[in-house]
Amino acid sequence: MIRILPALILLAPAAHAQQTEWTGFHGNGMAQKYSASTQITPENVGDLEMAWEIHTGDVSDGSGDIPGTVWSATPILANDLLYVGTPFYRILAVHPDTGEIAWTYEPDDTTLEPLSQPELKNRGVTYWEGEGDGPCARRVYIGTMDAELHAVDADTGELCADFGEGGILDVNQWNKPDANFPLSQLQPPTVFRDKLLLGWAGKDWHDAANPLGSVFAVDARTGELDWTFHSIPEDYDGVTGTSNVWTAMSVDEENGLAFLPVSSPSADFYGGTRTDPIPLATSVTAVNGDTGEVVWSRQLVNHDIWDYDTVAAPTLVDIPGEGGSTPALVQPTKMGYAFVLNRLTGEPIFPIEDTPVPATDVEGEVSSPTQPIPTLPKSPIGDDWGGVFGLADIASFGYCSHKFDELRYEGRYTPPSLEGTLAYPATAGGFQWGGGAVDPESGILYINSSRVAQIYQLIEREDYDTMTSGGSEAEGGLFPMTGTPYGFSLTNFLNPIGMPCWKPPYGLMSAIDLKSGETLWERPFGQTQQWGFYMPESWGSPTIGGPVVTASGLIFIGASMDARVRALDAATGDVLWKAQVDAPAVSIPAVYDHDGQQYVVFAVGGNSIIKPQVADQLIAFTLPK
Repeated sequence: MIRILPALILLAPAAHAQQTEWTGFHGNGMAQKYSASTQITPENVGDLEMAWEIHTGDVSDGSGDIPGTVWSATPILANDLLYVGTPFYRILAVHPDTGEIAWTYEPDDTTLEPLSQPELKNRGVTYWEGEGDGPCARRVYIGTMDAELHAVDADTGELCADFGEGGILDVNQWNKPDANFPLSQLQPPTVFRDKLLLGWAGKDWHDAANPLGSVFAVDARTGELDWTFHSIPEDYDGVTGTSNVWTAMSVDEENGLAFLPVSSPSADFYGGTRTDPIPLATSVTAVNGDTGEVVWSRQLVNHDIWDYDTVAAPTLVDIPGEGGSTPALVQPTKMGYAFVLNRLTGEPIFPIEDTPVPATDVEGEVSSPTQPIPTLPKSPIGDDWGGVFGLADIASFGYCSHKFDELRYEGRYTPPSLEGTLAYPATAGGFQWGGGAVDPESGILYINSSRVAQIYQLIEREDYDTMTSGGSEAEGGLFPMTGTPYGFSLTNFLNPIGMPCWKPPYGLMSAIDLKSGETLWERPFGQTQQWGFYMPESWGSPTIGGPVVTASGLIFIGASMDARVRALDAATGDVLWKAQVDAPAVSIPAVYDHDGQQYVVFAVGGNSIIKPQVADQLIAFTLPK
């Protein structure tokens, strides 16, 4: 279905800076999520209205034969068309000003099964343009959960026969023959010159021994393998695995570098079977984009037993200063830290302190005695969970306080335990895969964060097997960690009626001056929705998805539980505009100009992690013409 704003032109648009492309997952390869467009301003953003919307039809709530969907796609504007991928692995090419569909790519024989994830996922497509003209000079790529990468002509939607086998590359050819999951292509590839950089997603919570972490660089025209990066030594095969790159990457083509956010090794919450150092695990690693050779690497968590995946592409920016600019990167993490490093050397721009942390009491585990903690910027989510939320405790007759007394908690990096550990920040908290947006002129970073407390509990293998003998493992929250002495339980710290046992706010938006490392402002962001009611704005909301900042001083973001999209004043964090959409917009918006008109486009798909509400809405907003 398409709805279009009436095209009555009353006034010619005012002169303004234009950004006529949004060619990557983060707008550009540096993951800046910055738009130079200035037609929409803090003064007129309140006049925004819907320009058009599309419903793709590719959505499932999981109640039927098709698994549930998670749609986090960034729309891509290039070649005078807007491209978006769906959770059913289709590609839609849309006219950016009207929403009319130019063409649709329908893959044959696609497997719609949750092979490596609980639900069908898609974070969109990649656009690449070569030299010359003719068929497939411009291409759009989409990946599938069964480890295929499809390449189609950006003008027609026809498969590019010279890529892979008839237009489809089998990424799983580089997997182990007996692998326990395919190398799922859920994140669109990252473009480095004439190469596509491919990470992969897997099922890391199930087993200790998994495919060893790797990134593949393939020729954008042919799919031929150019180089492979390994995050884990090959002699670790059969002991551990993953430390894969499942999220987006960023590139500095001028300096020939690609930056890889490397995740944690398996098993996620017990490291007694992998006590030898794995220096590239849970790291940000810079490689030569032409060869894949490691230029530098910085481990962000020592011996990760919290599933603190390096969750987002580092944002690259030249930080302005009196003596000239500093080539930097900002690496957001699940711990709620932003590591600010020189992107050419990996050296910290603000000091990082090796800080003592609590020791494990679990037999067989050998936790690290220290963790690297940056002194600046300060973590917006704080260093302590803040204590029991009195309202939730009263509403549950003391459940929250009694439960907390049973748990182990000694601050950040308290290890998983047999009695149960309060984990704060937990794997669902801190900064998430959307990352931050940066204004390259001012050097200010805008980033959303979540304050989430969870309970981590190791379970003796015999007890775990007894617990799950009736199939309860499939109900969620239980992880077998096969190959270790323990299973694992992961739950949110909620009272019996579903209220968080930790104090609000649950979500924040922050502005950080990268020149000084100081926080300029911090505000609760979003609204929590429960039992059909909206909670106070001061409570904020856990968020998934990232922001975009514009040269005119606006932040556009969905991400919130309440299924609204918003524009914030970049100077203050004040909400200047919001609109209701069909589900939480857990995607990064696209912001661009077309024929003198600025548009903001969201893919609205939902995510069961924050709310059981899904949709298939692609919606564009603009000022009245």
